[in-house]
Amino acid sequence: MGAYLVRRLLLVVPTLFGIIAINFAVVQLAPGGPVEQMIAELKGKGGGMTERVAGGGTETSASRPPPGEGTAYRGRRGLDPALVADIRKLFGFDKPPLTRFWLMLRGYLTFDLGRSFFRDRSVLTLILQKMPVSISLGLWSTVLVYLISIPLGIMKAVRDGSRFDVISSLFVLIGYAVPGFLFAVLLVVLFAGGSYVQWFPLRGLVSEGSQDWSFPARVADYLWHMVLPITALVVGGFATLTILTKNCFLEEIRKQYVVTARAKGAGEQRILYRHVFRNAMLLIVAGFPSAFIGILFTSALLVEIIFSLDGLGLLGFESAIRRDYPVMFGTLYIFTLLGLLMQIAGDMLYTVVDPRIDFEARR
Repeated sequence: MGAYLVRRLLLVVPTLFGIIAINFAVVQLAPGGPVEQMIAELKGKGGGMTERVAGGGTETSASRPPPGEGTAYRGRRGLDPALVADIRKLFGFDKPPLTRFWLMLRGYLTFDLGRSFFRDRSVLTLILQKMPVSISLGLWSTVLVYLISIPLGIMKAVRDGSRFDVISSLFVLIGYAVPGFLFAVLLVVLFAGGSYVQWFPLRGLVSEGSQDWSFPARVADYLWHMVLPITALVVGGFATLTILTKNCFLEEIRKQYVVTARAKGAGEQRILYRHVFRNAMLLIVAGFPSAFIGILFTSALLVEIIFSLDGLGLLGFESAIRRDYPVMFGTLYIFTLLGLLMQIAGDMLYTVVDPRIDFEARR
């Protein structure tokens, strides 16, 4: 196991390098950039729909060429070339792309992720500041999804074809078909003062002035704020795991060793939780790290926006809109590194759930 773990950790380095290099190359080909954003703001255009005249036609930012190609931006016209050069130097674009790439990688080796172009703060500081919000959403929603889906999936497998299975399948189908963000909008309309009642707050993780409250009051306030966003994520994520749990248990229940155990007089509870459970839960439990990463960095984005939660998803979205490259690549680096490490943790969980698994024996 030790040699396998070392090999997997060594593979993290080239994988991480390849992902960052590909994304860096793609961003260089994307239209617009922080320099153009700054020039547009100086010209009073706010960075949106900058027009240019080329061949008598009008093009938007969706069709304009990358900086340095084709006709110059109208937003750049009328500005002192020295000022434009200073802006490029401010953002580091006076250096060739390869030089900027290697400087970025050198900083990443020491977790120096640079400074945000438009927030004038360290990227690492921004990530650490937003991390508690995203961890709150990802951790609690993942735990609740597992606590709901696993018992429900087991009951559906044991009572396959019964009325309970049919009725619960209806709710599972609704949860699978309705996106989490759409359910979040429904919760806002119903319970956050949209059109009916206002039982829960609409924004933030804590109430204003809660830092002066007692510890039990702060905990209750935090949980009160988390009810709606966590509910939206759980409803949007429990269906897939429930079906996976049911199918895994059904597959194991129909195997020969279960028939043999029944023939020997073993009780159904003993068969289910002593024999079937370990084999059926292998894929489900080992997938917890990747499920947590998935909810943490993907599913929560729109939920963060709807409930005005200032987390990593919202930070990444805003940095992509504003072409804040240090934040974009810094969050990509952290997300990718955590994802790769969580995949290794998932492999380690396989050996915890079933000690018979030996990765060293694989060829």
